[in-house]
Amino acid sequence: MSDTGTERVKNLALVGQGGVGKTMLAEAMLHLTGRTTRLGGHAGTKPTLDYDSEEGARGFSISTTIAPVTWKGTRINVLDAPCYPDFVGDAYGALAAAETALFVVDAASGPGAITTRLWYAAEDLSLARAIMINRLDRPDADWDTALLTAQERFGSRLAAVTIPMGSGDGFSGIIDVVHMTARHLEDGKPVSEDIPAEYEQAAQDARSTLVELVVEADDELMMQYLDGGEVTQQELEGLLAKAIRERIFVPVFAASCVREEGVISFLDAVSAWFPTMADFGRVPLVNGEQLDISPDDDRPVAFVFKSLNDAQNGKLSFVKVLAGTLTPGLELVNARTRKTERLSHLYMMTGHDMSDVKSVAAGDVCVVPKLEAMTGDTLSVTGKVEAAAFRFPNSLYRIAIEPDKQGTDGKVYAFLEKSASADPTLSVSRDENTGQTVVSAIGEAQVSVLLDRLEDRTGVSAHTVKLRIPYRETIRRVASAQGRHKKQTGGAGQYGDCWLRVEPNPGAGYEFVDEVVGGHIPRNFIPAIDKGVQETMREGVLAGYPMIDVKVAVYDGSYHPVDSNEMAFKTAARIGFQKAVAQAEPVLLEPMAHLRITVPDSYAGSVMGDVSASRGRVEGMTSADMPGGGYTTIEATVPYAEVTDYSTRLRSLSRGTGEYELQMSGYEQVPHDVQEQLSQEYAERRAEGR
Repeated sequence: MSDTGTERVKNLALVGQGGVGKTMLAEAMLHLTGRTTRLGGHAGTKPTLDYDSEEGARGFSISTTIAPVTWKGTRINVLDAPCYPDFVGDAYGALAAAETALFVVDAASGPGAITTRLWYAAEDLSLARAIMINRLDRPDADWDTALLTAQERFGSRLAAVTIPMGSGDGFSGIIDVVHMTARHLEDGKPVSEDIPAEYEQAAQDARSTLVELVVEADDELMMQYLDGGEVTQQELEGLLAKAIRERIFVPVFAASCVREEGVISFLDAVSAWFPTMADFGRVPLVNGEQLDISPDDDRPVAFVFKSLNDAQNGKLSFVKVLAGTLTPGLELVNARTRKTERLSHLYMMTGHDMSDVKSVAAGDVCVVPKLEAMTGDTLSVTGKVEAAAFRFPNSLYRIAIEPDKQGTDGKVYAFLEKSASADPTLSVSRDENTGQTVVSAIGEAQVSVLLDRLEDRTGVSAHTVKLRIPYRETIRRVASAQGRHKKQTGGAGQYGDCWLRVEPNPGAGYEFVDEVVGGHIPRNFIPAIDKGVQETMREGVLAGYPMIDVKVAVYDGSYHPVDSNEMAFKTAARIGFQKAVAQAEPVLLEPMAHLRITVPDSYAGSVMGDVSASRGRVEGMTSADMPGGGYTTIEATVPYAEVTDYSTRLRSLSRGTGEYELQMSGYEQVPHDVQEQLSQEYAERRAEGR
């Protein structure tokens, strides 16, 4: 790593739908470049990259891993990103560290919802993009349909640079349409030969489409081509890198990664045409400025694109060097915290294996242990350089966590906090209204993995419980009642007597007014009445939920010169307030959520039906055309109790294509049947002493 300059390092993020063979591609690249002796994760061999026990148990990647390979003088840092919906946050970090995003697509099912979502994320980051249509050896593989679907979804700038020879059991290799040669493996060795006659026309057609797109990278050549001139082999190869870097052209590759067919041609293309960080010239900063990328700049700047709490090595920070050179012992300032952090060691990581390195140059990636920096932080000599942050997907799945054993709350919360500090898509908080520990995540599987790791690493177990909805109580009309407390116990007794009037106080919260005249209640007992009312409001009257927006006036009463005290008047106030509220038409209020839901047009009807079935109301709709079809954005207000699990519901309703935003939007009165149910449950809890 120390002798690899910026111009020779390329960072490639592998993204796409789960289960399409991204990790197998990375394993094939490790094997074909000599980093491993066997193809990992196939035919019983141990995978190099999916090393986590949770990944083995669940059958999919849950964390980005790095596979650094060297091919034809270029080192390629392959960032194998998880794209299962609940763990897609890691893919956003991998994209932020890459110059090129490779979208792996299944030859039978074509690009899926996650692929589309990440395509636009890569577009927002101005990354070069490429597509690999994988698993062409599947019986139901269909190259033509998969390519056509990708072009319809992502635009007409997609064109093949390799095409398959056959499919399913008949898949025998690929045709390189740039060099017009057929390529396949024999006993693991690459073989190049003339294109078979039956594929000659398909290869010529693919090459013509390729040339038409690539010449757009050079105005002079394009005019020459449009006038009927020929584009030479040298000119074509010279334009490919520019066309990919400037996003004029998106190359499409054919492959079967499990058979390693097409992977060598892909490695050739990455080495020859894919951009380095230096090719882009600048890195955007948060202040709108640009960080110039220059090999002469020796001021180190490092960007943390992923954090990981490793069971064996503690916290690890995955870093991309934006400028200068990192060396062990270097001290840099975190732009977010303004604190100095020391880089004690630098590691190159392949899967879970780490090796020390002496230096890491600009454009390269490495792993640094025990930094306080979080994902998205920038470290530099001055602390004044801050790379533009990338937007993670919304973490709107919220669930409460409770320990299985009493007395382990502290350990559970500490582990959850530590995990959330390393993963921006996780957060943990203590809900003061309900007393619950609440985790916010992308989905259920993410929380399930979190709890499995909690038990595995701490020996403490916990489980999920439903969120307690922070209902509120209030009143709808004015009412008055007397609260009288009298108790005689042989010695000094207790006596308190007050008349209270309650009335709605919409939007103004709690208000207490002293209207007593004539000394019927001594002034020193008035605060006790106020306190008694407030304590009762915290407990509620209807269903045990706090009361809001109530104005209370004490306007009359009486006292005993010996038996009256603050406690007696506080008790009298509780009695009087409860009696008055019972006559003031008490009602239960529920929190409301405003949803902004975006789905393909074909799912809009199902989503609106679900909103209505959830006691919600649709308040507006807008439509927009995007490559691959139209999308509908639905604005709706729904009771929060109905949408605590909406991330899971929307995924099912839209087959993973929908996205939404949620904001709390005040309180509204619950329907009568809901109020009756909650009141009954409260009465049962009180009867049982809970």
